[in-house]
Amino acid sequence: MERIWLQSYPPGVPADIELDPADSLVGMLERACRQFADRPAFNNLGRSISYAELDRLSERFAAFLQAGLGLGRGERVAIMLPNLLQFPVALYGVWRAGLVVVNVNPLYTARELAHQLRDSGATAIVVVANAGAVLEQALAGTAVRHVIVTEIGDLLPFPRRQLVNFVLRHVRRMVPRYRLPGVIRFDAALRHAGPLQRVAPAGADLACLQYTGGTTGLARGAMLSHGNLLANVRQINTWFASLVRPGAEVVITALPLYHVYALTCNCLAYTELGGLNVLITDPRDMPGFIRELRRWKFTAMTGVNTLYQHLANHPALGSVDFSHLKLVSAGGMAVMEATAKQWAAATGTEILEGYGLSEASPVVSSNRPDLAAWTGSIGLPLPGTGISLRDDDDHEMPVGQPGEICVRGPQVMQGYWGNHSATGDVMTSDGYLRTGDIAVMDAAGYMRIVDRKKDMISVSGLKAYPNEIENVVMLHPAVLEAACIGVPDVGTSEAVKVFVVLRPGQVATADDIRDICRRHLAAYKVPKHVEFRDSLPKSNVGKILRRALREG
Repeated sequence: MERIWLQSYPPGVPADIELDPADSLVGMLERACRQFADRPAFNNLGRSISYAELDRLSERFAAFLQAGLGLGRGERVAIMLPNLLQFPVALYGVWRAGLVVVNVNPLYTARELAHQLRDSGATAIVVVANAGAVLEQALAGTAVRHVIVTEIGDLLPFPRRQLVNFVLRHVRRMVPRYRLPGVIRFDAALRHAGPLQRVAPAGADLACLQYTGGTTGLARGAMLSHGNLLANVRQINTWFASLVRPGAEVVITALPLYHVYALTCNCLAYTELGGLNVLITDPRDMPGFIRELRRWKFTAMTGVNTLYQHLANHPALGSVDFSHLKLVSAGGMAVMEATAKQWAAATGTEILEGYGLSEASPVVSSNRPDLAAWTGSIGLPLPGTGISLRDDDDHEMPVGQPGEICVRGPQVMQGYWGNHSATGDVMTSDGYLRTGDIAVMDAAGYMRIVDRKKDMISVSGLKAYPNEIENVVMLHPAVLEAACIGVPDVGTSEAVKVFVVLRPGQVATADDIRDICRRHLAAYKVPKHVEFRDSLPKSNVGKILRRALREG
């Protein structure tokens, strides 16, 4: 597809980015630690570590993995941590040791964890003590030989460390009893005195196995190289260069770092910039989250629609200082018009919606940094990114016609770990990644997501897209959240069903929901079924799970 989007690029943003094939995330980290040594790099639970300290701690952890555990280059190390200071120390330590990171959700069940450990062949794991009992159940049949356990407060200063760990273990009972063989304490690993045998990964070397696709079956490990992730960092920081200043940014990191969105857009991108990541361990604790926001003159934050919606609805949001906030980005799910407008009214900033997926490290497109108001678009492809919208027969669709987004660029994965068949299913013969998302591109190059290919609803042969219907339902002032699926129907093959969560104290009926839909949608898209619920099922980053609604 001709790169018509280049005509709409912001001034100064190049069509492509330059990458050194010998460069890596290790090189990026070491440059940042030299340039910004005295700057704070990460903060969590009241403690900050500087870039110099990040350099020292991650080097010690890398040396321990090499000499203390005897791990060889290319072995996989699972990291099963929430947003704690331990995460970036372990992450960068694994890479500096020449090893491969396997990101793991610390809320996984034993079944989910066992699959990921077995599939990746991980030989070591860094795990938060809260998940120790789950790991105990999952270890059998895996290649894991070394278990490194950390408690929430382990990198906090005395006596806060002891107090936090005591409260979580003995007062709140958040650490179930577990028995694991040969446990090594994370803080003991950081006391390792051996020298680091320096490695120099190249761009083509594997950096991370990012598991994805669990909603459609067993999760698959997207192989992201150092070059893939570094390319996406450069694409992101080039795109937003007008809004960021090296050594001066403070980003709120509420999404989990084990998810590729926060991993790249927060942890890695702001490391290159010498910025400070404020790590939020539990963003579901909204009062605590807002108290933390009050402490900072933050300049950026990332999130998903549900996070921004819950923040915008909180009565204490007005106590937060948004005067330094320049960059608010969103992905993972569609940003609803009602959410975008409510957020803009409350904070004075626009949500810059983008689009991505784990297999693309993850960012593919974004709205311009100077966006003036919500448009419903996912923006323009990032520098160096190729887009082709295709039909089921692999024919490219013209401007204005919907087609599956196919992506090519330096951020696209090497393939799925140990699964050539699955890789072949998503890669086209000319090197594009099939995303499974349907979009339309306009004459200026802006894309608008229609919906997931598998989520499309066929009503008597006519296409209805859940995103569009959900966005209309959200326009009703009583609605807090909405989700739409197709359900079997004798007369029309499928019928539209919406699940609705109302705002506290608000009242609405099914007819009220249908009335607003009739005003904005064709008749066949108006929900036949409306179900009110107290909550909707969500993923670890707050994305509403339509699959769970279909199954349940």
